[in-house]
Amino acid sequence: MIQTKGLTKYYGDLAALVDLDLDINAGDIFGFIGPNGAGKTTTMRILATLLEPTRGRAFIDGLDVTKKGKQVRGRVGYMPDFMGVYDDLKVFEYLEFFAAAFNIPRRQRKSIVDGVLELTDLQSKQTFTVDSLSRGMQQRLSLARVLIHDPKVLVLDEPASGLDPRARIEIRQLLQELQRMGKTIMISSHILSELEEMCDHVGIIEQGKLVFTGTMEEIRRRLGVSTMVRLQVVGDPRRAVELLNALPQIRQARRVDDHITVTFEDDSDNDGLIARTLVQGNIDIISLQPEQIKLDQAFLQLTKGIVQ
Repeated sequence: MIQTKGLTKYYGDLAALVDLDLDINAGDIFGFIGPNGAGKTTTMRILATLLEPTRGRAFIDGLDVTKKGKQVRGRVGYMPDFMGVYDDLKVFEYLEFFAAAFNIPRRQRKSIVDGVLELTDLQSKQTFTVDSLSRGMQQRLSLARVLIHDPKVLVLDEPASGLDPRARIEIRQLLQELQRMGKTIMISSHILSELEEMCDHVGIIEQGKLVFTGTMEEIRRRLGVSTMVRLQVVGDPRRAVELLNALPQIRQARRVDDHITVTFEDDSDNDGLIARTLVQGNIDIISLQPEQIKLDQAFLQLTKGIVQ
């Protein structure tokens, strides 16, 4: 549904994007991760037909974005990381304005606007002015706007930026509902844990180059970490760490605050191995639970760590 081949963009001598290859399946939520200046917005603006690449190609639903711009714009909903200068408009006026911009017939506009207001839970705010809305509500309105022409693909630049925890959860739930409706979603963010909970695949970009793309399971395999276990023990945790680190199946055991974190080389009976080893060493276990590697940990390990 979204594909790039050797996509490159220079601003003068500055390489903002270098040989980017992406292949995002229809119906997926794809997380695009990287620090500021990594090339995320440049990529999205090219996909939205707002920026010409220096070289390389990009496709939306099989259409070349540089050759079939008008058709591509009918299939893409692009949400930039800023609201725009329509603060004095009321919510329903704002959406009707964009419905007109997409040449939606006048007789259909009200029903379409009512539909996106309902989907984004903004019915009660439709007579409010845009500048009176909270940041979270403005982000919902931005999503409503990109849905006006019922695009197949949503390209969303930092939609959770600046939101409080509750608003982030609400945006995540809305995006998951849009996925259930069949939308393909590309979302950029530096809020890594939020993407981990909703994305089918992720791509990590740094200094204009794609460092990694794949599923979370593929990230774990790339790092050589199949399983992580978190446990608490009674007695001497230092001795527990020594016993566990002596086992060849264990990559690393280390103390972290009041618990021990253990990473393994494979997916064998890790819980049983830990229990047997510590019981034989006369160390009692208070709790033991498996953990998956978090996206922010993977991000730091897969990049040079230039994260602002």
